Amino acid sequence: MKFIGRMLVSLIVGLAIVAVAGYFYISLGYAPVSTAAPPLPFEKTITKIALKARIKKEAPAQSALPLTDDNLIAGARIYSKQCAVCHGFDGQPETEIAKGMFPEPPQLFKGHGVTDDPVGETYWIAENGVRLTGMPAFRQSLSENQIWQIPLLLANADKLPPVAKTIVTTPAPQVYL
Repeated sequence: MKFIGRMLVSLIVGLAIVAVAGYFYISLGYAPVSTAAPPLPFEKTITKIALKARIKKEAPAQSALPLTDDNLIAGARIYSKQCAVCHGFDGQPETEIAKGMFPEPPQLFKGHGVTDDPVGETYWIAENGVRLTGMPAFRQSLSENQIWQIPLLLANADKLPPVAKTIVTTPAPQVYL
């Protein structure tokens, strides 16, 4: 019985030491908080697990909008205005803003972006945003239909009508102040 009591006390003391060390690590300014700093140990793993579980739980199974040229063109216009500054244009280099973000935003038209993801998953991300990534929630600034047009565009990026293709391959001129 004494052995179990000692183990329990040792466990509690060990956890307290870890908690105090964590507090001092953060409060003394050692924790990486700038976008240029490397991630905390297990930061990427923990956030990926949590994000995947939440999306699996809440993402719609299918699109609320039909796949039409009009929806793809509207999605391209919205993407160009709201998304491309971070996620890039098709066939264009990464933007200067994207280069300074942590974690780096995926370039959605290069390699494996979200074109293989279910539209409901991409919709959930656009609607809700993702903490600690710079990805905003668009539910306050775009209508539900506008948010749905973005995942439709991305899921069908390989078969866009010519007008939509032109929009997502042509960056707006840069304005310098």
